[in-house]
Amino acid sequence: MIYFSEHDSPLGKLLLAATEAGISGVYFEEHRHFKGKDDGWQYAPEHPHLMRAAQQLDEYFAGRRRQFDLPLDLHGTEFQQAVWRGLLDIGFGQTSTYTQHAGHCGKTNAVRAVGTAIGRNPLSIIVPCHRVLGMSGALTGFAGGLERKAYLLRHEQAIK
Repeated sequence: MIYFSEHDSPLGKLLLAATEAGISGVYFEEHRHFKGKDDGWQYAPEHPHLMRAAQQLDEYFAGRRRQFDLPLDLHGTEFQQAVWRGLLDIGFGQTSTYTQHAGHCGKTNAVRAVGTAIGRNPLSIIVPCHRVLGMSGALTGFAGGLERKAYLLRHEQAIK
């Protein structure tokens, strides 16, 4: 069962999803890789994982939180999950490149595959894929849109 709620943020409405095991999704409006809620999803704004995620997102946007402390329930291939978990090592206000992250994950010859996995990250903001930049430092590839990626990076630099 997947539970969901909607939460207002400075970047627009976020759809938060969770299972009993933990947070499984944070999606922006017009999120590139989000296919929408399935029929089996249940609206549950009082679900403890969703309430805790909403609170921590508010703290993050208010500049009072630099790291999320939430149980995660990541759904993807073993490769994707390894790439996503590696993103958690990129600290608040820090950035990495796709090439550096591929090396960090032990996949130096799979930069494109690592980039594709990063782009499919279901936990935007909480699993900080916005901290990964192109080799030249350019903003590239963010399922929520480059404007939102730029906002998140500016936000973290402003309260670093």
